[in-house]
Amino acid sequence: MERKRRSNVVVSRVARILSIASMGLLLMFAAGEGLNFAHFKATELIQFAFFPLGICVGMILAWWKEGLGGGIAVVSLLAFYSISFAAEGSFPRGGAFFAFAAPAFLFLISWLWERSLTRRSTPRPS
Repeated sequence: MERKRRSNVVVSRVARILSIASMGLLLMFAAGEGLNFAHFKATELIQFAFFPLGICVGMILAWWKEGLGGGIAVVSLLAFYSISFAAEGSFPRGGAFFAFAAPAFLFLISWLWERSLTRRSTPRPS
């Protein structure tokens, strides 16, 4: 049991490290593009609210509440893909969006793992 708990701590820490890297890269891209929201179409603004903003908000929250934050980030990613498909008739190409959101999946895995470990170690009433 202790070995599984240590493994879960590693997953959680990797998620945190990758979330910092992911958000840092997203911030650099945003700064490099010199975001001018006046030139965004309405659909692009909505997409921006989910990716990168929703992803980053979720990953920041995940530092305190892994399940909630990871869930927000994953739902934001799904919403981004759904809006992209509805607006353009196809999904965005490449795996970059998933790569930036990967820490959110690790936060969810860590949260689920911790829940299963807690349930197993808690004695059940007779």
